[in-house]
Amino acid sequence: MVSREHKRAALHEKLQLLRAVTHSHALNKTSILRDASKYIEELKKKVDKLNQEIACTQSSIRDKALPDVTVETLQRGFLINVSSVKSYPGLLVSVLEAFDQLGLSVVQARAACTDTFHLEVVGGDVIEAMDAHVVKQAVLHAIKACSRSNEK
Repeated sequence: MVSREHKRAALHEKLQLLRAVTHSHALNKTSILRDASKYIEELKKKVDKLNQEIACTQSSIRDKALPDVTVETLQRGFLINVSSVKSYPGLLVSVLEAFDQLGLSVVQARAACTDTFHLEVVGGDVIEAMDAHVVKQAVLHAIKACSRSNEK
């Protein structure tokens, strides 16, 4: 008999604690549990929203980590600048391979690829139909492919 009273008192104490944690004003067990269930659903929605915000922020950070690429049209070729706060193994090779695939020869180049990455290239022998946008897209594609392969 004493054991039942202890269990009942412990259950009542736990329900009161649950009532306080969930900010419920209910007095009976069913209402307290219903309020607790609603509170848990609200918390789940908040967690989902926060996870979406984290994913967006991480995506934004990843995009900012990608190198900045500028391409200027010269009289007989292009001046291409690539700079990034992060260097990836094989990044220089990937960019140079992109030039090769475009049929763009490297006339002059300066590169630094230790912790950061900076590349300045003067490319010549251009196909007439090629414009700066095509070159920039090819370089960005090579960089993204390289960064993806290094993430794996």
